[in-house]
Amino acid sequence: MEKQGFSPIAGSAIFRGIAGQKKIIMAANVRVTHVAKGILRAAKDTDSAVFMELARSESDLKGGYTGMTPRVFSEKMSAAAQATGCDVWALHADHISIKKGDAAEVQGTKDLIDAQITAGYTSFAIDASHLFNFEGKNVREELADNIRVTTELANHIRSRMNGKEFGLEVEVGEIGRKDTGGLILTKPEEAVEFIRALNENNVFPHVIAIANGSSHGHTYDANGNVVEQLSIDIPQTQAIAKALRDNKLGVGIAQHGITGTPRDLINLHFPKGDIIKGNVGTFWQDIVFENFKVFEPELYRNIREWTLEKYRPLNPGKKDHQVFDGNCKMAIKEFYKEIYAVDEATEKAIEAMAYAESLVFFRAFSSHGSAGLVRKILH
Repeated sequence: MEKQGFSPIAGSAIFRGIAGQKKIIMAANVRVTHVAKGILRAAKDTDSAVFMELARSESDLKGGYTGMTPRVFSEKMSAAAQATGCDVWALHADHISIKKGDAAEVQGTKDLIDAQITAGYTSFAIDASHLFNFEGKNVREELADNIRVTTELANHIRSRMNGKEFGLEVEVGEIGRKDTGGLILTKPEEAVEFIRALNENNVFPHVIAIANGSSHGHTYDANGNVVEQLSIDIPQTQAIAKALRDNKLGVGIAQHGITGTPRDLINLHFPKGDIIKGNVGTFWQDIVFENFKVFEPELYRNIREWTLEKYRPLNPGKKDHQVFDGNCKMAIKEFYKEIYAVDEATEKAIEAMAYAESLVFFRAFSSHGSAGLVRKILH
């Protein structure tokens, strides 16, 4: 497999390169791409492999809520990689979500995947975790629709990639789903049964996203204040990883919802090597808006006012800062032209902060040196 310049490489190559290592590869979800150069420069300087990603809700054929189609996102990431000289990165389609699983939705999803492949994506996360049958008499019946749809879409990706390698992530437990007892966690037998069923269908994922106590975005206290996320259940995560290993299923864990998790906790207590991919998303958005407050106060005020006017009525009882925190992402498409017309000083400040914070993440994840391991298997 030859490596060409600074174009994205297969996600599978990154996972192969770090096999057996106690490392987590960061997947940076960049809803506003001003952070991309900072992240990629830090990846190059620490010799860390990295995934650059957006989810279906953020980037679809109509641009999602970021205003970027797969082609636009791909072009922006490739330009940032070229500008920084970062050569070991994958372009990842995060959360290709399926909510109903009917023929029309599956076909629309295939159309999106086709556009992603045409745009040069090298890694894909199929998320059919919403298709959970609560009436199922056993684990296989509960997961039957997830297995069916994940298989169909994985086969579609494989046929469209036409022999080219790609990374494959699947999801067994809906991240952040709650019942009356709190967050619902994935059980080891669910993860094992899910991967075993996919393998029987000739689908071999590299990573599996599980529900292990994390949630996307910020975590709040009873007064609506942002607090550290300390809810990730590490023993449960280790138990799932061990069950997958014991059954020789060759799948690592993708940890979603890392924003708000203290990085010293990640560094000292995350089971690196069990968790091999760590998604960081809202964190980068926060950097953009924190800088806008100072460098682009008028733009920030307009974004804030638009968000509160639109979403305050939909969030009764919530304080303004919580309404803004939870919904400001929806303003990115609305203010796309203004966001991408900010002056150079603003971009430089965002890039510098993204660079510094990436250094901390790469150290916490022990990902330094991972790019070199990947390069060895590319030649």
